[in-house]
Amino acid sequence: MNTRASLSRRHFLETAALGVLTLAAPLSAAAPGGKRALKKGYMLSAFPAGGRDLPTLEKFQMIKAAGFAGVEPRGLMDQEEVLRARDATGLEIPSVVIGAQTRPLNSPAPSVRAQALEALRQALRDANRYGARAVLAIAGGVDEKTSYAENWDRTQAAFREALPLAGELGVKIAIENVWNNFLLSPIEFAKYIDDFNSPWVAAHYDIGNMMYVGWPEHWVRVLGKRIATLHIKEYSRKKHENEGKRAGFQVDYLEGDNNWPAIMRALDDVGYVGWGIAEPAYRPPGIGPAERLKQVSEKLGKIFAM
Repeated sequence: MNTRASLSRRHFLETAALGVLTLAAPLSAAAPGGKRALKKGYMLSAFPAGGRDLPTLEKFQMIKAAGFAGVEPRGLMDQEEVLRARDATGLEIPSVVIGAQTRPLNSPAPSVRAQALEALRQALRDANRYGARAVLAIAGGVDEKTSYAENWDRTQAAFREALPLAGELGVKIAIENVWNNFLLSPIEFAKYIDDFNSPWVAAHYDIGNMMYVGWPEHWVRVLGKRIATLHIKEYSRKKHENEGKRAGFQVDYLEGDNNWPAIMRALDDVGYVGWGIAEPAYRPPGIGPAERLKQVSEKLGKIFAM
């Protein structure tokens, strides 16, 4: 481990805190007339049950009909197929997901890291072709075989290798907070991003994913301008306590413990203007995909208006 990286971690609390202070006075993201400037998007990988095997074009059409303005496809899909669906529906593509393929960026094996890095680079190319501004990536993970320090150093080194291409294409590498035992506080998350000193590294902030370690509105105020894109998920702490951590996602929008008015106010305060992309984990029984998409769209509309 190099000395610079070690010192960076040792002092991340104080330096990240200084970064938070530079957010300065709150800015309002609400447009004139009180309408919040958030766009509704839908994560393609979370397409409702019963429609998973539909062609890409039909999925895009159903998402459009439900009232969404954009869709978030996976990386490494057939580019021409995605472009045909985009152009036929008029849906925007704000970001591309390459999460699972980037987890091995922390591998001790150079060949494994190289494969994950190439997947990230291809997702950046995909995003550029689609007109997307960001790629969702994951910063490895920590377990009994990979220490926190090792994960920090290896993933940062890998992302730095992709930065020249990200800058050339004008697409941000947006790192998502996921259940990988890493970046467990907003100050640490901010520090991890700030270490790159690059406009091409940002946060893809998932509101539901961090509910088990804190309060989303607190994270929003710390991450501030670092947030490139949002994933919108609901979470029930009661289900978590009674049925296990992952069961917390088995609740519909507006029926969990997310304090949406507080979250929306925090987004306003940091001046977030952009996409709120639905990633619903809850799948109510007996509802077809078209009806479910409309339900989610309506619920997001209510959340964004709070």
